[in-house]
Amino acid sequence: MIKGFKEFILRGNVIDLAVAVVIGAAFTAIVGALVEGFINPLIGVLFQLGDLSRWEVSVPTLSGFTSTFAIGAIVSSIVNFLAVAVIVYFLFVMPMNHWKARQAVKAEAESAGEEPPPTEQELLVQIRDLLERQTPAKP
Repeated sequence: MIKGFKEFILRGNVIDLAVAVVIGAAFTAIVGALVEGFINPLIGVLFQLGDLSRWEVSVPTLSGFTSTFAIGAIVSSIVNFLAVAVIVYFLFVMPMNHWKARQAVKAEAESAGEEPPPTEQELLVQIRDLLERQTPAKP
């Protein structure tokens, strides 16, 4: 039983997931501070609220009291989520998808017995060599 648990924990997926959760929490704190310190006041200025957290709507209740809805907190949470989602997509997901696509092309080429496509550096060397051959030698 302990051996199975040890194999489970030492598998790469679990450790990668733990690292991702820790980094994600730290990253969310950074984006949250950016949203709270910059974006929310900017939205508050546009709607002449001053501070977005003060945006509240009070509604009278049936018992004669008032119930307050914190619209600013809701909008702040939505903006925070969207900021995190956009940043994570463009910094992590999109480059990883691009890398996976390139790896799939290389693997497909290798399985077909073909040579993998040349790297950017190899292409530049080939272009340089072709240009050298076309240019006549100066005496």
